[in-house]
Amino acid sequence: MIYPEDAYLPYEAEIVEFIQDAPDIFTLRCSLVDKNLRQQYRFEPGQFNMLYLYGVGEVAISIVNDRAFSADIFEHTIQVVGRITKGMAKLEKGQKIGIRGPFGSMWPVDEAKGKDVVIMTGGLGNAPLVAACERIFANRDAYNRVYVVQGIKEAKGLIYQDKYTRWNNIENTEVIITATAGESFGPWKWYQGFVTEAIPDLALDYANTIVMSVGPEIMMKNVAKSFIQTGVPKDNIYISLERSMKCAIGHCGHCQMGKEFICKDGAVYAYPMVESLLEIKGV
Repeated sequence: MIYPEDAYLPYEAEIVEFIQDAPDIFTLRCSLVDKNLRQQYRFEPGQFNMLYLYGVGEVAISIVNDRAFSADIFEHTIQVVGRITKGMAKLEKGQKIGIRGPFGSMWPVDEAKGKDVVIMTGGLGNAPLVAACERIFANRDAYNRVYVVQGIKEAKGLIYQDKYTRWNNIENTEVIITATAGESFGPWKWYQGFVTEAIPDLALDYANTIVMSVGPEIMMKNVAKSFIQTGVPKDNIYISLERSMKCAIGHCGHCQMGKEFICKDGAVYAYPMVESLLEIKGV
């Protein structure tokens, strides 16, 4: 993590490219303006940045690997859900935003070596796991079977098609798409319904499997419970939680969930650490 003297002070980053992924989803390719900071900046899969839209406010967004694999460029795929992201959707190449980070915990990419791996996501939950996928595929021989399962509402709303196509062509790797509406297309296996529909057909060594999941909390709970029933150890299931993150360093308390401060204790958790909290209504 790169901190200035004031942990609340953002660094300036330039928008290298603005990509419209879907009507309400866009990607910002960013590069820190300061050359020294640009060379120092690194992140681990699962971490996030605080993005500051000048004069409007900050929002926590997961960090995505640069699509061109440039070490000094990072990406943020963002869905328009509020006033800050609505403002960011109007940004253009060459404009500046503020960056604080990286913050948060990491996906268990190293712990997964020698195991089967399931990446199971829903909606824009695929963005926080792109970096983990790329780290795994960069050292593919260190892992056993890998399944990437993405759930969406409408088949036509599938983003990252270039990534899914490339990943699906990697040996001993399969990309599966599930959708609740729309016609299937492309080279991937499709299921009608939710992501859990695919679980019975995954050829896994369940006791030696790592699961990483991001999506709506009800989806992640169902994914965890389904895999536990198949024999995957609870400790091998990881999820990423989302709460209102305002400071990113555990100071303000906006993201508190029970005893957990999602910004600094998470957002990636082994499922047993938050299982009981997810069952409490309103937490």
